[in-house]
Amino acid sequence: MKDTTPQAVQSAHELLRWLIPQIDKFPRMRRFTLGERLESVLLDVLELTVEEAFTHNKRAALHKANLRLEVVKHLWQLALELHAVAHRANEHGACLMDKLGRQLGGWLRSNDSRDRSL
Repeated sequence: MKDTTPQAVQSAHELLRWLIPQIDKFPRMRRFTLGERLESVLLDVLELTVEEAFTHNKRAALHKANLRLEVVKHLWQLALELHAVAHRANEHGACLMDKLGRQLGGWLRSNDSRDRSL
């Protein structure tokens, strides 16, 4: 059976699966503030990408997911600056976030061009 789950949904899932153990390594002072916020906002991104995949009006959810991902990127940078995450982990996390952002952007452009052709 062919998996029809959009790539952005899979990438959001992959990012969460990698990020949650990283948050578990945060210093206690940061784990329950910055760590929880990172996890929560990224769960929102996953939820919105799933919503995008199964609704007809994708624009609103796509824009919201993209905005939430930008928040995640800033929180992740803050975690690095506060030494809650190692530089190597930061690079990998930033790479996964960039990949997801590109997929969301492509999905959004694809929907915009499809809307214009109708």
